[in-house]
Amino acid sequence: MDSLVSVVIPVYNQADHIGQIVREYETALARIPNPREFILVVNGCRDHSLEVCNALARELRTVRVVHSEKGGWGLAVKLGLQAATGDLLCYTNSARTNASDLVLLVLYAIANPGAVVKAHRRSRESLSRRLGSFLYNLECRMLFDLPIWDINATPKVFTRETYNEFRPESDGDLIDLEFYVKCQRLGKVILEVPIYSKERHGGKSTTNYRSAVRMYTGAYQMWKERRR
Repeated sequence: MDSLVSVVIPVYNQADHIGQIVREYETALARIPNPREFILVVNGCRDHSLEVCNALARELRTVRVVHSEKGGWGLAVKLGLQAATGDLLCYTNSARTNASDLVLLVLYAIANPGAVVKAHRRSRESLSRRLGSFLYNLECRMLFDLPIWDINATPKVFTRETYNEFRPESDGDLIDLEFYVKCQRLGKVILEVPIYSKERHGGKSTTNYRSAVRMYTGAYQMWKERRR
């Protein structure tokens, strides 16, 4: 029997578009033989996202909902992975991931068992975001000697065995860096798949100057802690 694919989708104030996105993901992944489940992690929302996601769960048998009153990208990913039952696990930022890219990354992971498969965004919507991303990735490569670019890009797809070995701890944006640092320590093969779409489905990015500074300083703090 083909492995169950679990797709974890953090949901933050996305009531106006999350239904359409999940339906597109469901239709696209239905074309591959593997069974699937979607874990919608509604976290810290101030809109009607929870009601929309619960309605989706009643409509689609592949959808389950996890609710967290506390927000945070890392926390939402952790809760979703804990709830997932699949052998192949994935998490993604649904606002920036189209259905065809999700399917592409899942197929790469199926074809390369044991490898960690991640997206590498080759285009961004503004010069400031390109520069900010470049500086953060350069910092991480220098501090941790990581062989990858675009640390925060999703989708990310990996096996349950890999998840059991790295068990994420970060509740915030540093979960992606923590993931790769631990994968490197474990000797995991990491495959970067270029994606070119820069469409945003809806909502506004939560990344700003203040959050960027937190990521830069957080990466340095992580490096100092690991040196101890």
